[in-house]
Amino acid sequence: MPTAASVAAYTRLFAVPGARAFTLGNLIARFPSGMFSISAVMLISGARGSYALAGALGATGLVAGVFVGPWLARQIDRRGQAQVAVPATLVAAGGVLALLLCVRFDAPDWALFVAYLPTAATPNTGGMSRARWAHLLKDEPRALHTANSFEQAVDELCYMLGPVVAAFLCSALFPEAGAIAGVVLMVSGMLLFAAQRSTQPPARPRTAATRTPLRAPGMPPLLIAFLATGAIFGSLEVVTVAFADAQGHKAWAGVVLALQAAGSGAAGLVYGTLKPSGPAARRHPLCVAAMAALMTLPLLAAWGTGSLYVLGGALLIAGMATAPTMVTGMTLIQQRTPEGQLNEGMTLAVTGILAGIACGSATGGAAVEHWGPTAAYTVPVAAAATALLLALYGYVRRPRQAQP
Repeated sequence: MPTAASVAAYTRLFAVPGARAFTLGNLIARFPSGMFSISAVMLISGARGSYALAGALGATGLVAGVFVGPWLARQIDRRGQAQVAVPATLVAAGGVLALLLCVRFDAPDWALFVAYLPTAATPNTGGMSRARWAHLLKDEPRALHTANSFEQAVDELCYMLGPVVAAFLCSALFPEAGAIAGVVLMVSGMLLFAAQRSTQPPARPRTAATRTPLRAPGMPPLLIAFLATGAIFGSLEVVTVAFADAQGHKAWAGVVLALQAAGSGAAGLVYGTLKPSGPAARRHPLCVAAMAALMTLPLLAAWGTGSLYVLGGALLIAGMATAPTMVTGMTLIQQRTPEGQLNEGMTLAVTGILAGIACGSATGGAAVEHWGPTAAYTVPVAAAATALLLALYGYVRRPRQAQP
């Protein structure tokens, strides 16, 4: 049950003028982030009978986003969120609709890839929301901690409920329903979000002194740690689906994975009500260490019991370390990114996570093929251990001004 202190922390947060309006718009625009992937898989696999084609299409969009995302975020920092994010969202929506038309009219496979490429222009809505909080609460570190925790919980909510809603729409209505609903939500939410000009961070045009956040002190090891964290998520998803399939309950894989997101979201909301102890640079390796320790639970559950129910409980507990780790990592990103480049800095972190998810998915899939789904749970454990080593290295090599 929520305590009076936790309710008060979030009540104060949303008492900030304009916060409720931009948060609502951003939530609506961000929710489809958990819908498009499964919608594309269900559409392509149903129309073309190929999961390989659906997977390749999703990977293509992911790789394109890795290159386009940071550039787009740089333009948002320089020109303003509303000026860039709205046209970019319309381009991305056009890509989704073009894909639907290609499938509908039986276009060749290569046309699907061409049609889907514009979806790489999807703005980092979570990053833009965090940038607004950082702008509004720049002199209130504790309130900013609560805001970052709330944003992480929203991320988990989108990726927990989005696939469920999309799968239901595609199954209950028609195959294109999930993608169409996602487009409507994304565009309408972005228009509402962009309309809240009073909370938008000021644009910072590029000058001769402007440098990429990649070169900011302490950023490289932190971004690589985000990549390793993404590898945890990517490998865990593939291995869990394979494990559920081996148990004869593949349809329950999404529910089991949602338990991890639920654990993370709940922990994120609680973490946001706590007063941070010590600098974020010191807390980060401790949070990653907790995540690495708890990530052994799914392996032990699968190896020791072979039960999907026990695995679900292990994932629920393991997920509780994810939100504190992500919140603390994003706090460091905000601290180390040069002023006026927050959208780019946070998009680089998200890009690292996405690249890690792609690597983790590939590694986890290969491990399932060679070792079986139970032993393949060693992949997310290894990824978590790697993230811990990188976090420790980043702490030792942290910028002097960040040292306690």
